[in-house]
Order: sequence, then structure tokens, then C-alpha cells
Amino acid sequence: MRFGITMFLTDQSIGPAELAVETEARGFGSLYIPEHTHIPVSRSTPVPTGDAELKPEYSRTLDPFVALTAAAGATERLRVGTGICLVAQHDPIILAKSVATLDLISAGRFTFGVGFGWNREELADHGVTFADRREVVRERMLAMQALWTNDVASFAGEHVRFEASWQWPKPLQQPRPPVLVGGSSGPKLFRHVAEWADGWIPVGGGGLTEAIPRLRDEWAGHGRDPADLQIVPFGSVPTPGKLEHFHDIGVTEVVFRLPSGPRQEVMPVLDEYAGLLPK
Repeated sequence: MRFGITMFLTDQSIGPAELAVETEARGFGSLYIPEHTHIPVSRSTPVPTGDAELKPEYSRTLDPFVALTAAAGATERLRVGTGICLVAQHDPIILAKSVATLDLISAGRFTFGVGFGWNREELADHGVTFADRREVVRERMLAMQALWTNDVASFAGEHVRFEASWQWPKPLQQPRPPVLVGGSSGPKLFRHVAEWADGWIPVGGGGLTEAIPRLRDEWAGHGRDPADLQIVPFGSVPTPGKLEHFHDIGVTEVVFRLPSGPRQEVMPVLDEYAGLLPK
């Protein structure tokens, strides 16, 4: 079982290169960062954390591909990833090139965590309705995979369409960087994971004992190799007992959440988490 870190990197927090260096030095294998293009001030969508107000770091997130480029350039072994990229808010042709470029310049150390989005107003500003977001993401992922794997690629769908085209660079990892899908457990999510992804990013760790077998059944139904399925809980509060439980139920990587803040706030927590890693 691998161990990683996730954090809201912002203009007010520790920087991506500095955090990446410290994360790698303590023996963690990965660093994931989230994305929001913007947060509309007028918003009826409930806060997903259950808080009365959305925390300020949501509206201050760094661009993940620029920040992860800095993180990759400052390290040698650390995997860098989006956790998560809001695919429905990107042009798929441009996003395909960003992913491939980051994977190339990081020497194949990129993991593409993706999600459908929870903020209706944010999606609407990108021309995507909340009801359509899952199918929009699905088509954009399939279109990007065509660009990554084919010298000449085309796509004809309801939400994505382009004629036969060339696009380089290709990702160093073939047929693609690992794709992990965020979201709550359920048949719809698991169908997406099994069809076009490589694993699941559940938030926290509740209910995994019951959910993982259902995901494995869906995975097998798509003819996928059981050994290839990645299960990567995000933001779980780590304890030795919980980590042992995750190992026993087949979790492949655990990602600890750091507070969004400057170095003096982040480093004590990072050191605490490092103390839980196997020696």
C-alpha cells in the first residue's frame, strides 16, 4: 500500500515546489492537488463539506498543471497528480495536451485524478449543465484517450467532436497516465470507473468494506484485470488501525490531507503523518 499527500495549494499557502521536496524527503510517494477554476459569489449549491460557508482556499486554488510542473521539477521520485481535475470545465483537446506534456516532462510520474464537479454555478459558467456533467466528462475522457494513443485521432460524440487530427506529445505512460475517478460509491460511478478509468478516489474511508466488492464486480464485468484496479481514499484521518484495515480490504494507496496554509502550519502535520509510515 502506497502513501500520499493532498492539499489545497493557494497563493497564501506553502509553495508547490517546497511542499513537494518536503513530501518526498519524508518518504511519501505522491502529491495530489485539487482544482477550481473559480467560485461564483452568488451560489445556491450546498457546501460539499457540510460547513456553513465554503472555505476560502476553494476560490484561491493554483492552476494544477502549472503547480504540478513546479512540483515535478523539484523532485526525482514523487508522483504528482490532480485530485481532482474538473474535466467538464476544460476543452478536451487542450487538456489532452496539458496532461501529455506534464507526463512527459515529469518522466512518467503523473496521475490523472478526475471528477464530475459539485458546484452547479461553476459548471454553468463553463457552459455545462449539472445534469449533463457525467456524460460530458465521459466523452471528453474518451476523446483525450484517442488523442493520447493514436497518431491520427478523431471523435464524434454528443458533447465532443473533432475531425482526424495529429497531436503530440503523447504521454510517456502508455496507453495513458493512471486515471482515478472521484465521487461517492454507486452503480453510475462504478460504471464510469470500469469503462474508462483505472481506479476510484473515495473521499474519506467510510463504507469501503461494502463498496469495494461492488466495484470489483463491475470491473470484472467489463473484462478488466482485477490486479489493475486502484482504490485511493482521499483525506482520511490516518491512524495505525485504520491503515491496517485499508490494507486488508485492498486499498492500494492512502492520501492524507494537509491543512491549506503556510509552511509553519503545514510542516508539523506532515511530520505527524510521516511518523505513521511503515519503516
